[in-house]
Formats: sequence, C-alpha cells, structure tokens
Amino acid sequence: MNKNTSMIITVVLALLCSCCSLFTCIMGFGGVTGNGTYSLGGVDQPMPPTAGYALLCVSVILILVPIITGFFLLRKKPETVAASDEPLPPAS
Repeated sequence: MNKNTSMIITVVLALLCSCCSLFTCIMGFGGVTGNGTYSLGGVDQPMPPTAGYALLCVSVILILVPIITGFFLLRKKPETVAASDEPLPPAS
C-alpha cells in the first residue's frame, strides 16, 4: 500500500471517528452530570451515570482508532535486503 492511500484512509477515519466521538462525548458528559436523557432533549427518562461513563469510554476509543491506524499505516517499514549471489567480504 502506498503512502497516499494510507494518508487518505487515515484522514477519512479521523473525520468519521471524530464526529462520532464528539457526539458520544457530549452524550456521556450529559449522562455523568445528570443532565442527559435518552430522548435527546426530553425529560422522559434520565440517563444513568454509568451509561455516561460508558459513552465517555467509547469516545476515547473512537479517538484512538485513527491515531493507531495512522501509526501502523504511515510508519516506515524496514526494507528487506535482497539476497545476492556475491559472497560477503571477509570480516577484518
């Protein structure tokens, strides 16, 4: 895989994951503080704090996905040395 394809994959993942992590972080913060509901604006059923903590954990994972993907796709891979028919010079 070439460098351009790796960069495109990383940028697309960063955009997708950042939007999702922002939403889950806001919902999680609302759940932790006691202001969050499951109905997005209604006060029908308040969200328990444990659900808020779970959403905050999911948002951290979603933030780490493009970082880890970028690390593995964009790192410089070690080059393999092609075996040649010439003998190695003697060690001195």
